[in-house]
Amino acid sequence: MYLTIPETAEFLSIEEPQIRALVLQGRIRAAYDGKQYMINKHQFDTHFKQVETYRKMIQDYLNEPLPEDIDVKDED
Repeated sequence: MYLTIPETAEFLSIEEPQIRALVLQGRIRAAYDGKQYMINKHQFDTHFKQVETYRKMIQDYLNEPLPEDIDVKDED
């Protein structure tokens, strides 16, 4: 499925000028059909999978209990 720049901006929750700049820089692959850039929606699947994986890793790290430190007790 192909999206236009405004549709891609809405899909990614990014402003249109930023999407246009990323297309012109080659960071987002797009085809120009003579009137507008068409962006393949499926190229973002890997990105979203990676974001979800990192989010889960961070959440697991934050949920891990702190180890008890053996030097906490005052022995004076």
